Amino acid sequence: MILERVIQTANLTKEYGGFRAVDRLNCSVRSERITGFLGRNGAGKSSTIKMLLGMIRPTSGSGTVLGLRIDDAKESIEIRRRVAYVGEDKGLYGYMTVAQLVRFTRSFYTDWQPDVEKKLLAEYRLPPDRKVKALSKGMRTKLALLLALSRRPELLILDEPTEGLDPVSIEELLQTLVRAPMNGTTVFFSSHQLSEVERIADDILLIDRGVAVLDMPLEQIRENYRRISLGFTTAAPRLEALRGIETMRSDNRQVTILASSNADAIAQYARERGAVSVDVAPISLREIFLETVQERNRQDQQKHWEREDALV
Repeated sequence: MILERVIQTANLTKEYGGFRAVDRLNCSVRSERITGFLGRNGAGKSSTIKMLLGMIRPTSGSGTVLGLRIDDAKESIEIRRRVAYVGEDKGLYGYMTVAQLVRFTRSFYTDWQPDVEKKLLAEYRLPPDRKVKALSKGMRTKLALLLALSRRPELLILDEPTEGLDPVSIEELLQTLVRAPMNGTTVFFSSHQLSEVERIADDILLIDRGVAVLDMPLEQIRENYRRISLGFTTAAPRLEALRGIETMRSDNRQVTILASSNADAIAQYARERGAVSVDVAPISLREIFLETVQERNRQDQQKHWEREDALV
């Protein structure tokens, strides 16, 4: 039976001392798709991945991977058996040669695909007799992917897979990820490279300070998200927070709105309030990311100032 959701979390939380790295995270990852997991440094991406893989335990909340509970010791072992993980450090044995490491890894998996192994060895041009520690960073990434994909895992989790790769290696990696769902593998990968995510992802999960702020198919984001620029002949009036308005900034006669839906109705409302110029334009994933994170910063600063004022 194919699960519709390979990852699900409910109020998943991780605290380190007094610091909350992941804050009541609710998310759902669909099967046989590519999900881009986005967030700035310190947003909680790595902590989330480690909880999903049973490397660390949640402080509270719950989650499942492939229908198995991440906080159950026995089920967590089964998760790691069925999920392939490629971390930023790759975790490969440097003293082995490429061929030795492939043979060593192959011995653990009864479902190993020799045809996939052979194909990827040729495609990635990996030198069998070279020590792993002598490989370039790009070659080590390719080797880690070969070890993961030759298992034909149900779920492939990657943490910053393109970090430090040259453009050719990045292109080869992206093409490999695009093909994975065709073979029944769901891909869940974190990245700072938004242009790469936008090229291959089916779904987007964006978190900031451990909170999910966007969880949506990329196609839906492209269809619905718009930047609305408004111009007025006098100081802009106060506009209502209509449905779909995510952020709104006013600068005297100009108002800029980031809308996640309802763009036409918002534009019409602005005209009725005296807007003499209304421009509705598509917006890139990078712009959505920056605007969302910056707006949360502004809100946090406002709350800080309000607390400071209350103490005076």
